[in-house]
Amino acid sequence: MSRKKPTGKQKGAVQKRVDWKALEIVHPDAAGIDVGGSEHWVAVSPDCDPEPVRRFGCFTADLREMGQWLVQRGVRSVAMQSTGVYWMPVFEVLEQHGLEVYLVNARHTKNVPGRKSDVQECQWLLKLHAFGLLNNSFQPSDEIRIARTLWRQRGNLVAEASSVIQRIQKALTEMNVQLSNVLSDLSGMSGMKIIGAILEGERDRWKLAALVEPEVKATPEDIAKSLEGNWREELLFVLRQQVELYRIYQQKINDCDLQLRKHLESFGSKRDLQAQPIGPKPKGKKGSRNAPAFDLRTELYRITGIDWAQINGIDVLTAQTVIAEAGADLSAFPSEKQFASWLGLCPTNEQSGGKILNRRTRKVVNRATVAFRNAASTLLRSQSYLGAQYRRLRTRLGAPKAITAMARKLACLFYRLIKHGQPYVDKGTEYYEARYREQQIRSLAKRAQKLGLQLIIPKTA
Repeated sequence: MSRKKPTGKQKGAVQKRVDWKALEIVHPDAAGIDVGGSEHWVAVSPDCDPEPVRRFGCFTADLREMGQWLVQRGVRSVAMQSTGVYWMPVFEVLEQHGLEVYLVNARHTKNVPGRKSDVQECQWLLKLHAFGLLNNSFQPSDEIRIARTLWRQRGNLVAEASSVIQRIQKALTEMNVQLSNVLSDLSGMSGMKIIGAILEGERDRWKLAALVEPEVKATPEDIAKSLEGNWREELLFVLRQQVELYRIYQQKINDCDLQLRKHLESFGSKRDLQAQPIGPKPKGKKGSRNAPAFDLRTELYRITGIDWAQINGIDVLTAQTVIAEAGADLSAFPSEKQFASWLGLCPTNEQSGGKILNRRTRKVVNRATVAFRNAASTLLRSQSYLGAQYRRLRTRLGAPKAITAMARKLACLFYRLIKHGQPYVDKGTEYYEARYREQQIRSLAKRAQKLGLQLIIPKTA
């Protein structure tokens, strides 16, 4: 019986062999740690210790004892899961003992069922790490960690202050003081003046309406009508407490800004502000009310060499969020593709049997990813090259997919600007539309040629 000769596809399948060397031990001096809230279980090779699995407490003295025990057993590399915030003290203490710490994603270690106990979990981590089957998660430098902590704390304070404003609006609505219908922002100068006068005992609606700033678009009559309420004592008490809380939050935000500015001044400079001063602020770009009290735009220009206010979509706050999460040089990412993959903005492309099963992006909890997505959604009405590109993607793919695709483009642009340090030049909407038209003409010409037709373009087009 004769055998059929393999086809080209089958030949490629036969020639592609499994690399069994990948199953060799990559980290011979390894350990696995199952991190917990009250105790940590550590496993080493049975050749290192007759009692290869040990339990350690969560106190600092226990962590130091763990580090000393691992060093004495000749361990050089340790793998542990990123469990909540419990891994952070363990990570710092083990690094102080000179150990190479692999912080791995818990999803990458749960492919095999069973192994639910702490003892089995740390041994399973040891096996995976010894064979080199675990990838180390990205960890920024200590300088960036400090900036990240301060920026996250500031974001939490801003969110809490926003919640207080909502509770202030609720108390006013319960008193039927419809101030939010005539003022776009209760936390503005006009709103806080009126609320302060109400708490001091003023009830005359015309005197309260006279406190608004001239820029308010509502008429004095409408403002006076909105300031007639029932003035219940318990609601005034609630309003007073919420206003006091709001002022406390504003003070804490200012304190956080001072600490953040002090830390950013310790960063190295890529631009000499005296030799290369920052340009004027672009027209039509309004600053955010949640921006820090200091000039963050100038600080980021000195640190990165890029004026982020000149880039459509990526404002100064977005750039600061990404820098606080990934660093100011992005040297940990060899290419923009790996940077986009870390952000979870790339399709998975899961294949089986020559068919693509899933192309959805991975679920990633990353503040930088959220910042890029928000930046992409702001390009809807932007009269720029990026704005025209986003509107084209939105028409063709729909809003959710277009936001993901545009967020990836912004991430790649951010990476290139950081790496090369070249100023960003917006080519405008007209340039994009002309380029898109030329692309469509070339595509139509190819299709016409395949059909044996000739494409004629009018001169007036």
